[in-house]
Amino acid sequence: MPTDTLPRSEHDKLANAIRSLAMDAVEKAKSGHPGMPMGTADIATVLFSRFLKFDASTPDWPDRDRFVLSAGHGSMLVYALLYLTGAPEMTLDEIKNFRQLGSKTPGHPENFITKGIETTTGPLGQGIATAVGMALAEKMLAAEFGKKAVDHHTYVIASDGDLMEGISQEAIAMAGHWKLNKLIVLFDDNDISIDGPLSIADSVDQLKRFQAAGWRAERINGHDPEAIAAAIERAKKSSKPSLIACKTVIGYGAPKKAGTSKAHGEPLGADELKGAKEKLGIAPEPFAIAPDVLDAWRKIGARGAATRKTWESLFGTLPPKKQAEFRRRIAHERPAKLAKALAAHKKALLATPQHIATRKSSELAIEAIVPAMPEFLAGSADLTGSNNTKAKSAVAFSAKNPKGRYIHYGIREHGMAAAMNGIALHGGFAPNGATFLVFTDYCRPAMRLSALMGTGVVYVMTHDSIGLGEDGPTHQPVEHVASLRAMPNMRVFRPCDAIEVAECWELALNRIDGPTTLALTRQNLPQLRTDVKVNRSAAGAYELVKAEGKAQATLFASGSEVEIAVAAQKLLAAKGVAARVVSVPSLDLFLEQPADVRAAVIGAAPVKVAIEAGVRQGWDALIGHDGVFVGMTGFGASAPYKELYKHFGITAEAAAEAVLGRIG
Repeated sequence: MPTDTLPRSEHDKLANAIRSLAMDAVEKAKSGHPGMPMGTADIATVLFSRFLKFDASTPDWPDRDRFVLSAGHGSMLVYALLYLTGAPEMTLDEIKNFRQLGSKTPGHPENFITKGIETTTGPLGQGIATAVGMALAEKMLAAEFGKKAVDHHTYVIASDGDLMEGISQEAIAMAGHWKLNKLIVLFDDNDISIDGPLSIADSVDQLKRFQAAGWRAERINGHDPEAIAAAIERAKKSSKPSLIACKTVIGYGAPKKAGTSKAHGEPLGADELKGAKEKLGIAPEPFAIAPDVLDAWRKIGARGAATRKTWESLFGTLPPKKQAEFRRRIAHERPAKLAKALAAHKKALLATPQHIATRKSSELAIEAIVPAMPEFLAGSADLTGSNNTKAKSAVAFSAKNPKGRYIHYGIREHGMAAAMNGIALHGGFAPNGATFLVFTDYCRPAMRLSALMGTGVVYVMTHDSIGLGEDGPTHQPVEHVASLRAMPNMRVFRPCDAIEVAECWELALNRIDGPTTLALTRQNLPQLRTDVKVNRSAAGAYELVKAEGKAQATLFASGSEVEIAVAAQKLLAAKGVAARVVSVPSLDLFLEQPADVRAAVIGAAPVKVAIEAGVRQGWDALIGHDGVFVGMTGFGASAPYKELYKHFGITAEAAAEAVLGRIG
């Protein structure tokens, strides 16, 4: 790879097979986007037949080129390619079941549904931004293990919509700054969006924009195979990431709808479909691919087996320990040293209790983790000194130092979150990135994809409540923890002290089937835990302080408010009221526990109080709709944090009075 030039007639047959399957599948489903696959078929044919390093029979071998269809609405493009090249699970029946329940051909590509799909795309901009993370991981892993193990490209097909979404600017700025020269974006430059001609909404010169961000950029005819191939050759030789703007016609071949928005998001219709097939010289029968064309595509899919075997031979010449370490990391297996390092760290905390912010407790945990876990890859969106995510030994990654293991993402929260998805999907690293909790609003689309795809990404979110103080309500998250708890498969931890922080890091790093958010404080907190024999945070909630006698009340709290619950318990004890304290580091994880476990932790005390410096949503599962909630009902304010807690009534005295009011 690359291979020799195909005669134009042979190229057209291959490209028209993609168009034919796309048109027929969308028509049968009565739903979908035929225009994009029809317009980009020439680009994809050149890429797959002449450049892409892949083996259709083994879609997950580590040194394959990554192909990301950022324009996920054109999903039939990649499904057609998977079928034509011989991906084992992509049968013609799956193509015929496009967009149907239970098929491997959903409306947008989903990597957890369909083998051969590198990442879930559809929300525009996410694919190109995730691909930046893949290219970043390739650069770092190659620097560490060498080209015998890692030497591949990341290719993206992106649409106008991908480049209009704001995240794309964050992504291309990072890629240009890091000189990710093995990232090549093929831009489907067709001047059409759903509403009509692109000119009604956009006049950006994308070439100048990418060039300004440090990319190599050029424009070519996207229907000229030799122009496409020559541009890819030039891109592969560049020291910069490359944008190839391919001028295409959406719905290429359709008699009336080609070049219009009518080819974008709806089936062509029987007459237009018939006319397109006649114009392109395609057999009229639905899903009919000529045997010689299918055979040619299957040979393209099988060709990569020799390349894969060559890689396996080269990889086999590496020292056995290096091979084993590479395999461990690609498989997301955690090192045995990690558990030992965290156990020693927790014992040290027992010996020397810490009265520090949980963001600082997190930094202490990271210092213990880094020597034991070489794949640990931390970063921050320009808040390193506030998020405390950089270990003392960590060296910053840069274009000149790809062995660095700390990422300065800049003020690009959304781009950071998407890039971390790409890093995790690529394999070889365990990424975590940080910002203030309130800015999960900027990360959220990529965080949602983390949860949907099940990527083991860790989001370190500090300044987690009104406890951050003077910066005021623009920076004080009150609804964010609740909203993240509501996200399926997103695990949220709000630890109360240094020991819970260590436990939560342990749980987060050992979770490879979904993302974790750590919500951490700015203000100092006492160390409340006095035992480390088991990871008590693993249950999501546990009894921290027993009642003196039969419990009349249970005080539930998370994070910084556990300290308040403990103080309230003492106030109640002084008044002869027996109360117990339950720490809830992860409400969502607790609610996943078996019913008997939940019942034992919740207990039978008649009065139930939840204390959290956020909104109530979610807590009724523990305290009931008639339980007492001590927390926020609106936004915060600008003042020193201790004054804010008093002002909003989130105090031990308020919690105790609430209990007494129910008992009295």
